[in-house]
Amino acid sequence: MPTAAEWIVFLGTAALFALSPGPGVLYVLARSLRGGRAEGVRSVLGNAFGASVHVLAAALGLSALLAASTVAFTVVKIAGAAYLVYLGVQAIVRRHDDGEADSGGVARRWARSPLLQGMIAELLNPKTALYFMALLPHFVHPETTPAPLVFTVLGLIAVFLAALVDLAVAVFAGGLSSWFSRNPRWRVRQRVAAGLSMVGLGGFVAVTE
Repeated sequence: MPTAAEWIVFLGTAALFALSPGPGVLYVLARSLRGGRAEGVRSVLGNAFGASVHVLAAALGLSALLAASTVAFTVVKIAGAAYLVYLGVQAIVRRHDDGEADSGGVARRWARSPLLQGMIAELLNPKTALYFMALLPHFVHPETTPAPLVFTVLGLIAVFLAALVDLAVAVFAGGLSSWFSRNPRWRVRQRVAAGLSMVGLGGFVAVTE
């Protein structure tokens, strides 16, 4: 495990990363503005679950394979960007939907779940995997503690810190959503804006290295 000095460096670095506006927190912001605090919190949980999978992949060495393959990295990045654009378009198309019963049944409602969508969006963000691969090895001392255990513990701490920031965003943006909900016209405009934000986020993810 890290030394006392390394813990300070790790926690500071993880906190800075959590506070940096990235695809995850912007996704939570868009979903919270569209659907309120409850939808925002589910988005936060989805992001956290997806990031936790990246942590386990890093602990098992799978993230190193992704980082070493330019083709695999590009495919995952483009898939993630396309998924964000799809979610944005769906938000725009369903801007007048006030949550009435969905004729598509349970499966369709689950597919639209912000928890599931947040998890998929985070899983398709290869930069999360690269972040863990770049940060965590500096704090691993295999001669004292097995590397997979250290990767998992430190990675989950980083995920927890990021989730706290996401949660704060969800609560704040969810409050704004409640204000918008009192005016149907503003509600529709806000949902279109949230959809356009996700489309723009998808484009940003696609073009950034």
